[in-house]
Amino acid sequence: MNFIGRSVFMLVAILWCSLLSAQDAFLIKGNIKSEGEPVSFAHVYVKETKMGVSADAFGSFSIEVANPGTYTIMFSAVGYKLNKQIVEVGPKIDNSNLKMEMNRSEEMIDEVVVTGTMKETFLKDSPIKVEVLSPRFLEKSPVNNVVEALQTVNGVQEQVNCAVCGTNDIQINGMDGPYTLVLIDGMPIVSALASVYGFNGIPNSLIERIEIIKGPASSLYGSEAVGGVINIITKDPDHVSNLFFNTFLSSHQEFNLDVGTSVKLGKKVTGLISSNYYQNQLRIDDNGDNFTDIPLNRRLSVFSKIRFQRAKQRKSSLALRFYTEDRFGGELQWQPSNLGGTEVYGENIKTNRAEVLGTYQLPLKENIRIDYSANYHDQFSYYGDTHYDAEQAIGFANFIWDKAKEKHNWLLGGTLRHQYYDDNSVATPSAEHRFIPGLFVQDEYKFSKTQSLLLGGRVDHHRNYGLVPAPRVAYKVKPGEWTTVRLNAGRGFRLVNLFTEDHAALTGARNVMISNELKPEQSYNANLNLNHVYVLGNSMGTFDMDLFYTYFTNKIIPDYDTDPNLIIYDNLEGNAVVRGMSASIDQNVGNNLKLKVGATYQDVYEYVQMENGALDRTYQLFVPKLSLTFANSYTWKKRNVTFDWIGRVVGPQQLPEFDEPFRRPTTSPWFTIQNFQITKKFENKGLQIYGAVRNIFNYTQPSPLIAPEAPFGDAFDTSYAYGPLQTRRFVIGIRYSSKHAHHEH
Repeated sequence: MNFIGRSVFMLVAILWCSLLSAQDAFLIKGNIKSEGEPVSFAHVYVKETKMGVSADAFGSFSIEVANPGTYTIMFSAVGYKLNKQIVEVGPKIDNSNLKMEMNRSEEMIDEVVVTGTMKETFLKDSPIKVEVLSPRFLEKSPVNNVVEALQTVNGVQEQVNCAVCGTNDIQINGMDGPYTLVLIDGMPIVSALASVYGFNGIPNSLIERIEIIKGPASSLYGSEAVGGVINIITKDPDHVSNLFFNTFLSSHQEFNLDVGTSVKLGKKVTGLISSNYYQNQLRIDDNGDNFTDIPLNRRLSVFSKIRFQRAKQRKSSLALRFYTEDRFGGELQWQPSNLGGTEVYGENIKTNRAEVLGTYQLPLKENIRIDYSANYHDQFSYYGDTHYDAEQAIGFANFIWDKAKEKHNWLLGGTLRHQYYDDNSVATPSAEHRFIPGLFVQDEYKFSKTQSLLLGGRVDHHRNYGLVPAPRVAYKVKPGEWTTVRLNAGRGFRLVNLFTEDHAALTGARNVMISNELKPEQSYNANLNLNHVYVLGNSMGTFDMDLFYTYFTNKIIPDYDTDPNLIIYDNLEGNAVVRGMSASIDQNVGNNLKLKVGATYQDVYEYVQMENGALDRTYQLFVPKLSLTFANSYTWKKRNVTFDWIGRVVGPQQLPEFDEPFRRPTTSPWFTIQNFQITKKFENKGLQIYGAVRNIFNYTQPSPLIAPEAPFGDAFDTSYAYGPLQTRRFVIGIRYSSKHAHHEH
């Protein structure tokens, strides 16, 4: 009987298990909204099973789990705070109508970032501090290029290198533009020849977010990433509307149009087409030097991105961009017939550029992908009577293996870069071919939930310099739930790009002299970051502080003072230091008011060895000791009206010295540039109209030109630009985005 009883029990158990295994999986369905509107294509992730799906265009989702129990459902979307919901799953529990409300997040603290470690990481978990600028940030002021949008980021400053043609670059923590690497979707698209005007060709319409690293990143990204990295992440075709556009017109007759659409190219292929047209043809001379205050411009950029949906959510995308620009700056009476002549001075730069970039994850069990890019840049230009014709082609590929095992998260990879460059200057007797292979490795080890250590290194091979190593270390600790401390240190290097270094020679009477064969710059960097989230009354705020220090050897210094007719470049016989601190407070006041203010102190100098062997300390030009930024927003929810007031206050900067009779102050004054914007949002129509005033207080520096009355003479110089050159202007614009994309996941 006991045997029979045991047999019956086993049979019943087997049948019960078979019944459980044969039953359908438990279904969890729901809808995701924010302020009454669906959150299209939000990512839905089950923490316990590590499985995820994307919601459709209407915010609806459906996901299965195999067993009953308690599950944590995570919801994330670009521009929204991460949210989660605990769900009980069982045979008699109905989970077919979940409701999830998501809140918008300008700080995007729960957004996934890629720039700090070259792989997807939640911003709050990254051992590298990454500052993320959301689409909302880009909408706070009507601008037509990335440089202008970055003006109110703490520690970031635009530097105009030529006051006639408008060449500019970005300083990060007091380090000149060549030390900042600009990426598009992680690829070094804006480099070398393109860095001179390339910032202005990136339309804001295609930007999903901007990720910024302030500090060394050479161990992952190589040369040019000494001061920091700006990674421009473009929109995903699956996450955009049927139609979107933004257009504005200013009182200076600047016209800007961004327009784009998403398209369904196949069952598993979606695409995005976006274009930007900008025109500025009004010759303005408010400073009375008979030169255009800002360059005239016509440019067109067309961008297309294709995304392929693959099994197991493997990545595959391809993007193409074409960019053409016709830029002019010079005397007011200049006409195209004066091109290249010696009677009327003008600088005319025509640029044509094509880019391709993409990523492909291999169909393997391991997470291995290839990121690739290629670009061709052609420039035909005249700087007065100096003809400059140049072309450049760059091919780049990253092979990346991302491997997580227990507490370790490995990243191993190899880089191949080939650069072709040629121009008609005497500095380039023959076309240059530069091939740079590299290897990098990185391991992020998590001691616990509150501590992690990242160790990494990179080695590149350069034909002229051999192997160049760049190690890196980063430590992250959370001493409290709302406090994070990050310490990063590394070694950086930078190679000379001749056109970037000697561009000033084309725009004035100065000639460039390179005293010796320039060696790569070497740097040793450290950055300490403290981030603390606090509660003040009923509102939350964030305090963020950075201490940064960089020590240079072999620093390449432009010497403007030894000879007024020369810019002399040589490796520094001594050392150079970039040090300082920055701090910011981001405070929400209730649900309507948002305040943000930041300050940066910079001490940038070099020790130059004198003839007697002593070291003389000199300060770097065009670097303010102190600068302040602010961005305040108030939303009148009843009327769907938002007020944005943003600005920057800049302290004194060291300026070039000129002899009589052209002597100018060698220190700039304090100045501020501020913008104000009102936006009316029509919630149900996807329509916004806005009006703005740019440069409210109408501050501009005096003429930045030396001897503009004799532009073909020996004294003519264009390098004295330290502040805004464009006066107050009024802007009116319209922004529209259809509610939903027409394709389905």
